[in-house]
Amino acid sequence: MENETYENFPLHIVLLSNLFALATYGIGAYISFKLGAAFAVAYLVYCLFLEVRLLRKSCINCYYYGKLCALGKGKLAAILFKKGEPESFSNTQINWVDLLPDMLVMIFPLIAGIILLFKGFSWLIFILLITLVFLSTAGNDFIRGSLACKHCKQRELGCPAERFFSGNTR
Repeated sequence: MENETYENFPLHIVLLSNLFALATYGIGAYISFKLGAAFAVAYLVYCLFLEVRLLRKSCINCYYYGKLCALGKGKLAAILFKKGEPESFSNTQINWVDLLPDMLVMIFPLIAGIILLFKGFSWLIFILLITLVFLSTAGNDFIRGSLACKHCKQRELGCPAERFFSGNTR
C-alpha cells in the first residue's frame, strides 16, 4: 500500500519535528555555554546559518515552497525568499561532504561535552550528551522516516536526500 502524501502537513507533525530540532539546538547551546558564553553564541549563530542556508538553497526549490512541509520551512521560505526552480531540487545530488555541516550541529557539542566530562564528571552533561545523540540519530530517523519523508510529495518528485540514503542514484 502506498503512503498518503500531504499537500500541507498536519500541524502536529510540524510541531513535533520542530520540537526535536529545538531540543537539539537547546542542548547543544547549553553544553557549549558550559565552556563559555562565546561558544554558545557561536553555536547558535552556526545553527541559524544552517537554517537560513537550508531555506535559501533547498526550500525555495521544493514542492512545499509556500506550503506547510513537515518541518514548516516551506511557508517560512516563501516569506523570506523568492521562489526558485523546482526542477533544480529534484536534480541535486548530495554526498557525505554535503551533510557534514548538518552533522556538526551534534558533533560540536558532543566534543564540548566530552571535554567537560574530562574536566569534571557531571551526570547532567552525561545525560544531555546521551539525549543529544539520541535526538540526532534515532529521533531524527523517527521524524524523517515515520512522519516526514514517507508522506512527502517532493520525495515522489525527486529528493536528493531520499536518493542518497536509499542508495538510489536514478
